[in-house]
Amino acid sequence: MTSQLKKRIENSETHIFKAVFPNTTNHYDTLFGGTALQLMDEASFICATRFSRKKVVTVSTDKIDFTEPIPQGTLVELIAKVVKVGTTSCVVQVDIFMENMYEEGRTKVVTGFFTFVAIDDAKNPVKIVDSIE
Repeated sequence: MTSQLKKRIENSETHIFKAVFPNTTNHYDTLFGGTALQLMDEASFICATRFSRKKVVTVSTDKIDFTEPIPQGTLVELIAKVVKVGTTSCVVQVDIFMENMYEEGRTKVVTGFFTFVAIDDAKNPVKIVDSIE
């Protein structure tokens, strides 16, 4: 991997913070899994767009691991980073970290992988990045 590509990947890393409010939780007072997936898809989309600076679409998700429930009243940080680059696609890993609002420390509670393809105006695949030496 070239230093230029490494720098581009590094610069596209995306961090989003959210508070888990009652309108995003289920009857167990934990974050809906679907809401977590929506947040992850959004963070990974932003990361892939920042990486490629092109129109991108989600084409697949890989295994999503929920290791702990995310209770109402916690803060979450989503960290999205490009982990693989193909000709027309890239794979973005998204980790969700949870922390109590009033205590130090945090725990990684969700990890997932999202694949994006760069497209042109006619929705045809194009190179995800132009010339990278």
